Amino acid sequence: MNLLAKLLGRTRAQGPLPPRGDDTTAHVTATITRALDAAGVAPRAQTGVDIRTTIDRALAQAGLLKTAPTAADALPTPHADAVQHAAAPGGQWITRSFSNAAGTRQYMLYVPASYAAGADLQVPLIVMLHGCTQSPGDFAAGTRMNALAETHGFLVAYPAQPPNANGNKCWNWFRAGDQAHGRGEPSLIAGIARHVAADYRIDPRRVFVAGLSAGAAMAVILGETYPDVFAAVGAHSGLPFAAAHDVASAFTAMKAGPAQAAARTPRAGTMPTIVFHGDADHTVAIDNGDEIIRDATAHAAQSTVQAGVATGGRAYTQTVFTDDGGRPRAEYWRLRGAGHAWSGGSAQGTYTDPSGPDASAEMVRFFLQLPVAAH
Repeated sequence: MNLLAKLLGRTRAQGPLPPRGDDTTAHVTATITRALDAAGVAPRAQTGVDIRTTIDRALAQAGLLKTAPTAADALPTPHADAVQHAAAPGGQWITRSFSNAAGTRQYMLYVPASYAAGADLQVPLIVMLHGCTQSPGDFAAGTRMNALAETHGFLVAYPAQPPNANGNKCWNWFRAGDQAHGRGEPSLIAGIARHVAADYRIDPRRVFVAGLSAGAAMAVILGETYPDVFAAVGAHSGLPFAAAHDVASAFTAMKAGPAQAAARTPRAGTMPTIVFHGDADHTVAIDNGDEIIRDATAHAAQSTVQAGVATGGRAYTQTVFTDDGGRPRAEYWRLRGAGHAWSGGSAQGTYTDPSGPDASAEMVRFFLQLPVAAH
């Protein structure tokens, strides 16, 4: 067991962390300090490693501590003009917002140039959920999803998580209140999809959701809680449904997979899902990707495995799961040696791995090949 897990275990004996994950920075820092003292751990180890700083940085990067990374820890931010150009390759890049009882979220909507010429033709919609510290423009630039929208004629919505909802702009996938239908962030994101569908010619049978890291974990939650809205899920470096219920269990799940898998009750095998995960991901362990696929393939009849090497040099295995009729149910792309980054992404965005297979293109292919079923 790693040091932080031990400390969080000690914490429960002295007073639990706030169960809903909305603790203040002061509370978390004080709790960790008490746990360190109780464990008899010096603030600075003999090796010279500042243990408190290391723990705080890990929590902050996971979105579990409401402090932004320091300048030294932050990834370089692409130039705003470059992000804007990459995010809007030819169509409309529109700022919109949606509100309901759970609050308000702004989102960016990309409408490809081809949309205006479509007359009465209904088109697909993909909802893209960014990871921690990211923004819609950054995520659009890094994934190049809008360029694929131009090619295939679909719309893309990018909900934005504000700092006042999570200090590092992470989706709060680890809070029980954000894991249910009709509540919290799932209701806001599903509401955004419906908001777009009400104003544009969206095929309600072809609305999909995908995300990275915390965004991927929330995409999985949406597939579970809103199967009436979303037809398939794309999860890159994410976690399975109900993998955690508070800060302590979230950190444990990220590092070792969901500890209480038997207690989870997902609607197994009913949502087509494509998963990408690096086997060298030290932020979200690949066991989580394995678990997402286990949930998604409960009713799969067969699978085929193919190994390959992307043009950028990244090796991978692609496992395709189908039902009795040969229809696609799920795909699992395990990326050899890859860390916590969007495979095949552009360096114009953060958290991207240009050397890997193109996750955006493969997700679009997977989504658009699915048989259209009535909601």
